[in-house]
Amino acid sequence: MASLKEVRNRIVSVGSTQQITSAMKMVSAAKLRRAQDAVTQMRPYANKMREILENLSGSLSSAEGAFSKEREVKNVLLVVITSNRGLCGGFNSNVIKLATKATREEYSSAKIHYVCIGKKGSDFFKKSAFTPAFPELSPTALFDKLNYTSVAPVAQGIMDAFAAGTYDKVILFYNQFKNAAVQVTQAEQFLPVVAAKTEGKKGMTADYIFEPSREQIVLDLIPRSLKTQLYKATLDSVASEHGARMTAMHKATDNAQELIRALKISYNKARQASITNEILEIVGGAEALAG
Repeated sequence: MASLKEVRNRIVSVGSTQQITSAMKMVSAAKLRRAQDAVTQMRPYANKMREILENLSGSLSSAEGAFSKEREVKNVLLVVITSNRGLCGGFNSNVIKLATKATREEYSSAKIHYVCIGKKGSDFFKKSAFTPAFPELSPTALFDKLNYTSVAPVAQGIMDAFAAGTYDKVILFYNQFKNAAVQVTQAEQFLPVVAAKTEGKKGMTADYIFEPSREQIVLDLIPRSLKTQLYKATLDSVASEHGARMTAMHKATDNAQELIRALKISYNKARQASITNEILEIVGGAEALAG
């Protein structure tokens, strides 16, 4: 059994840890509110833009739809969105597991390249045999000042590489925010843009009247929609990170409280045993003197 001093020191140590986890929980809760507001406001716009993009891609010819060309999949780019910090449960590991599973199963015959947004994903894939894309891109810089302006150049670089034929397919891996306790890991195709499925008979296509011209839409709307899609994914990831960290720190605080309770019981038992031994020694000494 541990000594009284060791148990007492451990109670103090766990109490200090509990204060840290409780403070981190409160900080994450405050940041979660702002991140949740941002993603809930962005999501309807991004989803509608994606719907328009899918409908438009179905009516474009192969010459016009540079971002909807489907080629034989030889080079695949994985965009893995994680966080810069840990202590958020399985937030990062779930995304990494989904990405590595896709490389082993779906794209085992293709050459895999990756772009990591977030330090945790970058640290993991540096140890792997995958080929990094855009090595000049800092995995941590994007989250230092997250906004549409900072995300747009990253999306533009990916789009240019796809249009040039460097990559045949681009997949986004990220955590989609559902609520503070639930994050849904997503594998979402970024490029090529898949045409929306039309209801009814096979082979039927909708007839669209374009205003402004078809060329203007191709040059403006499609790139903007793709940039918005990547920006929405990063906002989802940030909100999910704060929700996962808040939940993890809440559980850690509760576990620390349970551990302190168990340690105090152990401490009281050890203290009672020590007092009992002292009493027995005193009584035994007194009897020896009396005898």
